[in-house]
Parts: sequence; C-alpha cells; structure tokens
Amino acid sequence: MIPVQRMPATHTLTMLCDFRTEKIREAGATSKVACEQWKAAKPARRHIKGLLEQMAPGRIRCMYCLDNRGTDIDHFEPKARTPLRTFCWDNHLLACSHCNSNAKRDSFPCDPETGVCMLIDPTVDDPADHLKLMPKTGELKERTSKGWHSIEVFGLNRDELREGRADACGMLISGIIRWHDQVLRGKVEAAARTAVILRRSDFPEVLRTLEGLAGTPRASILEDQYFPEALSAWVASLHHQGSIPPMRTDSATSLSVRS
Repeated sequence: MIPVQRMPATHTLTMLCDFRTEKIREAGATSKVACEQWKAAKPARRHIKGLLEQMAPGRIRCMYCLDNRGTDIDHFEPKARTPLRTFCWDNHLLACSHCNSNAKRDSFPCDPETGVCMLIDPTVDDPADHLKLMPKTGELKERTSKGWHSIEVFGLNRDELREGRADACGMLISGIIRWHDQVLRGKVEAAARTAVILRRSDFPEVLRTLEGLAGTPRASILEDQYFPEALSAWVASLHHQGSIPPMRTDSATSLSVRS
C-alpha cells in the first residue's frame, strides 16, 4: 500500500448519497435495506467509482494490493456492520475483486478496548507507519498491530504479490540506473521518458521504499555498485520538483532490505 489522497465529493454525489442514506434510515437502517439501496443506486455508484478511479495509484490499481486493476467499490467499514455508512464517501475505497470479495469481505477487526479499526485505510493512514517492505524478497512485515491485521485480512503476502514486488525491485533498480546514465549523457528527453515509466511502474510501494534508502549506506546492500549514486540523484530530482513524499528511514527500514 501507499498513501492515497481522497478527493472531495462532488455536489451531485453528496446529493445522491444523502438521498439513499435517508432511504436506509427511513426503512429501519438494517443491512438488508442497505444492500437493497446500494444495488438500486446506479448513479451514485457510478459517481463513486469515477472519483475512486481518479484517486487510484498507477493504472487504476487496487488501493490494497496495488497489483490488480481496481474494479470494485469496497466499503471499508462493511455495510453489514454500519448500514448508515453505506453511502458515506469517506468509507469507499477501490479494490480488486480478490482483495474485496476473496480476502477482506466483511472483515473489520477492531481493538477490543478502544474500538479503533485495526486495518490500514490508505486515505487516512500512511501505510509505511504500519508496514515495512523487504524489497529483495517482496515480503511485507508488520511494524504495528494494524499492519499485522492488514497483512492477514487483505492477504498482502500471497505468493503473486511477493514475487511481483521482488521483480519490481530488480526492474526499478535497473531503471533508475538507466535514468541516471541518460541524465549524465545529456539525453534529456530519454531521461524524461524513463522517469515517467518508473513512476508508472507496478508496485509503487517498492519505489517508495527504495527512495527512502537514498543517501544511506543501506542502498549499497542491494548489490549494485552504480545504484546508490543513481538513487541519490533520482531522489534529489524529485525533491527539486516537490513530488516526493516523506518516507521513514529509521532502523526498521534498515531491516527492510535484508533477506
């Protein structure tokens, strides 16, 4: 996962959702009524999905696994638990069918003492505060209890995801080195094209993790003599453009490059 910035709801969407929420309230606010209203609300669903697709990482990726195309509107807090939040805009995320229907479904673990949800909402939380990535193996490990629950509920360490992240690590390292070589050779247009490809690459959390290693001895652990310098230049260019978010670089991140 990576942070996702939630867009404001449009006036039209707010009107459509308020109308359906009132329908649910009038009919007793049961999960059955919520499901019926959700199925009937085609215009609201269309507006919700359109906004979520604009928010989604990369090529309209699932906001949980970042691997598959986001096809489903997920109710972060399930309709069965809180029917009146069925049409609440900040309760909607874009998910692939696997994460939504096969993995998460109606799961919503909460802290037994505080009642706080124990799943990462990427529009509210910075996933890097709760998860650490081992780039070379593609495995995610928890920093917090919320991270552990998220790995379990969303199935974030299923084989295809671990393998995909590990492959992405190798391709990104090669791509950043190629970009740096193009910059040094004065091939401005080629470097710009490579930069676009890197930013659009699959598993953007891998790129974000690598960027967090810039300027540290830990970058050399990835076993390419040209990578540390290229990575530092890459991150410096992003800082210059103001397009790179902060990333944790504490000792936990240090562990994330070891396999």
